[in-house]
Amino acid sequence: MEGMILSFVDFLKQFSYFGLVAALTFEFVPAELVLPLAGYWVYEGDMNYWLAVLAGTIGGTFGPLTLYALGRYGGRPFLMKYGKYVLIKEKEIDAADRFFEKYGAGVAFFGRFLPGVRTTISIPCGMAKMNVWAFSMYTFIAMLPITAFYVYLGQKFGPNWKSVGARSEEYMLPVAAVIVVSVVLFILFKKTRKKLAS
Repeated sequence: MEGMILSFVDFLKQFSYFGLVAALTFEFVPAELVLPLAGYWVYEGDMNYWLAVLAGTIGGTFGPLTLYALGRYGGRPFLMKYGKYVLIKEKEIDAADRFFEKYGAGVAFFGRFLPGVRTTISIPCGMAKMNVWAFSMYTFIAMLPITAFYVYLGQKFGPNWKSVGARSEEYMLPVAAVIVVSVVLFILFKKTRKKLAS
């Protein structure tokens, strides 16, 4: 399966940054595989780091929108029946459902940093008919640091970019923790300042 995906992505490389956007628009194409490869292309001088990050972030926003649409217009019965064809398992949908019920619309941001729900979290957002612009904004803001992180690792590892997937989780958790804590502190700061002003 990985070989087929890499062949598909390699075919899209001829379209440069647009190809990178297109590759990540398909949710069955794992970003953990594509983005380090993009980093390797940066390492080889075929792409600019920041343009690769921008293209990856845009593609990483379009992709979840497809699952959002499936959740919004197809609903759970549709996903239970056809989800397996796009590599979505029932237990993943259940986990995303529970996470959404617990944390609300903010999961469109926070869920992107958590293994096991980062892909399927789009589905309950769609089923709950979350505002599509808010969903897209949360997803874009979350995907920006994630994309920058994976592309950077692919560039850093160079010819060994394939090992990024296996090593990424040990890097991802501290990075995610810093980002999430920073966002929470920023929100608390804004709320506190608003209260003091009123």
